[in-house]
Parts: sequence; structure tokens; C-alpha cells
Amino acid sequence: MLVNADLHIHSKYSMATSPKMDLHTLAAESGKKGIQLVATGDCLHPKWLAEIKKLKEENGVFRLNEAFFVLTAEVEDMNQVHHLLIIPSVSKAEELYELMRPRSNSIDSDGRPNVRMNGAEIAQAAKDAGALIGPAHAFTPWTAMYAYHNSLKDCYGDMADYIYLIELGLSADTSYADRISELRCLTFLTNSDAHSPYVNKLAREFNRFEMESISFDELKMAIIREKGRKPVLNVGLPPEEGKYNESACIRCFKHYTLRESIIKNWTCSCGGMIKKGVKDRVNELAMYDKPQHPPHRPPYLHLIPLSEIIAMALGIGTNTKGVKKIWDALIEQYGSEVTVLVDANVKDSGVDERVINAIAAFREGRVKVHPGGGGQYGKIELSEAESVPDRPEPQRSLFDY
Repeated sequence: MLVNADLHIHSKYSMATSPKMDLHTLAAESGKKGIQLVATGDCLHPKWLAEIKKLKEENGVFRLNEAFFVLTAEVEDMNQVHHLLIIPSVSKAEELYELMRPRSNSIDSDGRPNVRMNGAEIAQAAKDAGALIGPAHAFTPWTAMYAYHNSLKDCYGDMADYIYLIELGLSADTSYADRISELRCLTFLTNSDAHSPYVNKLAREFNRFEMESISFDELKMAIIREKGRKPVLNVGLPPEEGKYNESACIRCFKHYTLRESIIKNWTCSCGGMIKKGVKDRVNELAMYDKPQHPPHRPPYLHLIPLSEIIAMALGIGTNTKGVKKIWDALIEQYGSEVTVLVDANVKDSGVDERVINAIAAFREGRVKVHPGGGGQYGKIELSEAESVPDRPEPQRSLFDY
């Protein structure tokens, strides 16, 4: 069976996260998006874990209506690197909590805790618990593995061989990561890191796996690629739309080449800091000029949330009645957003032809992206055949990551 999974989100117990990130809302919104398996996020937080434990557990996942949840957590190590953990059971989550609690001042107050452990120590703890671990949003310039380390070995030491996955993040895709030779054997994850349950945040990036059923063991086999279980599709934003794609000033957002940034000592003419972009960081790390995709690497489909595609096609704001009307009509007709964006033939849907053409343009890669940088998202344009004069700026909230 094919399972759509978003394996990195946050709960209402993480800082700067919507209070609507509760289990019932996540279950309902996951169904609308077409996600069968969704991360709990923050499962080391005692109050959140207590809520999760109220759900029916079976084979390492928790069911609420039609949604399945798998235990996950993101932790920040002593070097400010973030790690994603996928955990097999409540008892193992509790073991990790007890291990990390003496080494953290925030584990009881923040769903994404800081712990006084390095990457190797966290990986050893994950292995002992039977959990999977890998770098979260690995290329992001603030809190990622490649922001502070030059290799998996630098980050995880002797535990580097236990790393089976890496989360690419919003500013990178397969074409970036497959230029780095040490990542060739890893499974790439594309997750939303959602801080709110809105339709343009939850599952804005997701994975599709071939599994026989929905369980922790099946997911683990799919990530490790055992017994025919495997990832078959990564879906994510065009990396240029990510807000740290190119090197740019974090104050005025002026973009710079890597050479210009070095000459200016990473200080913009306005006095602000130039933050190194993912594209430049990949160029520093890359062994290959072009991506070398291993045979196991699935296709990568560049998409943005359906509500933003509709708004772009019509030239109106994302949070408008016109967008909601078409979004509701498509979801009612096809069942979920993923089906509309990825699987269904929407030519006969009856909605505005501009929307149909825009969906086709994304599927076929016929879009132009003006790269983001310095904390500012990039901008996408449709080709002339599908475009309207100007795309409204996507409406972002406090809870954007």
C-alpha cells in the first residue's frame, strides 16, 4: 500500500506554535490533506505524551478516526544542531525523557527541548531505544547539521553509521543533497515542520512510502529500505522558495554571491548580517557538479500548497472566499489535497481553467522561482500561458517556520 506521511511537526507545547496543534485538529486536517501517517511531534513533553497515551495504540502507532500518529520528537543538542527522532513506543519515549531530563532545562516547558548532549550521545540514546534518528532540516543555516558540521562523522562521531535518514528542509531538494557523496546511501525525508494546522502549512512537504500496513516497524523498514518497503516519492516546495536558499542579508534581504559575501566579511552594506544560503553551503560540501542519484532515490515532485496555487492562478489573496470556494470544491470532488495535486486528472473538475492549468504547470515543472534568502521566502511565477499579472504575497503568520 502507498502511505503519505508527514514525519515532522510540532504540537501546541512548542514555542511559537499554534494552540490549535492538538490531536483532534491534526487528525481532521491530515485527512483533508491526504496524509495517512502524521508525526505527533514533541512526544518527550510530558503533557503532550499524556494526551497521546489516551489514543488507541497498535503496532507502535496511534489511531484517531482515520489518522495514524507515530511518535516523534525534535531535540536541539549542545551545539545547536536539531535532530529528528522517530520513536517506537510510549515506554521508549519515557526512557528517552528520563535520560534527557537531567541534561535539559527546557524538556518540561518546550516541546522542542535543548539538551546538553552532542550528536553522538543523542544517536546512541536513540539506538538504545530502538528509535530512528537523523538531522532535521539538515541545511538550514541556523540550527542544522551542515550549519555547524562538515559531515555526518563530524556530527555523530562513531554513531554516523546508525544514521539512515536526513531531512532536507524547505530550502533543499534531492538535486541539492545528491551532490554530497556521504548522503548517497541515506533516505531523504521531506516533512512540513508545521507549527500550525492550516492547509498551507501541514504537509506542505511530505513523503510517500510503499508499506504493507501502517505501523512503526513498517515505517522503519520503509526508511531503511528493507523487504520491499521503501520511499517512492518526495514532495516539497521548490527549494528556491525556501527563505534561506541564497545568501542574503537578514535585515534588508539583499542577495549576494558567496564571493561577494566573503569579500564583505558577511556584512551587508546596510550593516546587517549576510546569512549563508543553502545553495552556497551545498556548493562548499559537494563532490559532484551535478546530482548523482542512486538507484533507490525516488522522484521529487515540486509543489506548493493547493490554496497558494489557486491564489496564484486567480491573482487574489490566499485567505479569501474565492480561494476557499475552489479549494472546498476540489476536496469534495477528489477527497484530499494530495489527490488533487499529485494523483487525480483534474481537467474535468469544473473549476476555473486557470487553476487547472496552474496545477498542471507545477506537475510538469513549468514554473519560475525567484529565490528566497536571509529569512525571506522566494516568489513563484507561472509561465505566461497560466500566469496572471502579479501573484499576491503568501499570507504568513506568527507560526511560520
